[in-house]
Amino acid sequence: MNVFDIIGPVMVGPSSSHTAGAVRIGRIVGELLDEQPVDVVIGLHGSFARTYKGHGTDKAIIAGLMRMYPDDGRIRNSMELARKAGMEYRFEGVFLKDAHPNTAIIIAVGRTGKKITVQGSSVGGGRIIITKINDMDVEFAGEYNTLIISHKDTPGVVAAATDLLARRDINIANMKVYRSYRGGNAMMIIETDQKVSREQKVLIGCLPEIISVTLIEPN
Repeated sequence: MNVFDIIGPVMVGPSSSHTAGAVRIGRIVGELLDEQPVDVVIGLHGSFARTYKGHGTDKAIIAGLMRMYPDDGRIRNSMELARKAGMEYRFEGVFLKDAHPNTAIIIAVGRTGKKITVQGSSVGGGRIIITKINDMDVEFAGEYNTLIISHKDTPGVVAAATDLLARRDINIANMKVYRSYRGGNAMMIIETDQKVSREQKVLIGCLPEIISVTLIEPN
């Protein structure tokens, strides 16, 4: 445990769970979409649905979608800034079976028509867990340098990606591989001790059978 586990994250308030965590969930959606969102539907479950206006969860998620961090002073005006940037959004209450009380499911469409669906939970102290990307069940917290690699489930893809990192002295702290079915779409979640450069991200994206690569850097 470090001091930030005790006093909480540096953030725009009022709540680490309902504000800081919500910003982080929204930011990961923005990074995965990798373009300006133009149409966003935000489903709020449990406590998020009941208290989102009072705790600023709505402003926080929109700020994250615009790739702000939890300590960004613009969070208070994020909804107005989003409208000016051409983002249409709406909030609705949802029920998600077995989900954490502070959970959001976000469907975002970008300028080119690219669409991403992400489910994430704010679990306290600004920490989050992402539990679903599109139709794929996943689990990561975004606390490390994190590569999210979508690829075809074929032999050698995982080895090629991890070998590229090893040859650049990047140590893998945690790694999980998820797949829809054998031979179908798959997703690697690789958390690293060292920073991954944009160049290294591009090189991984050029490997055979790789569909997309997203790099999430910790706050």
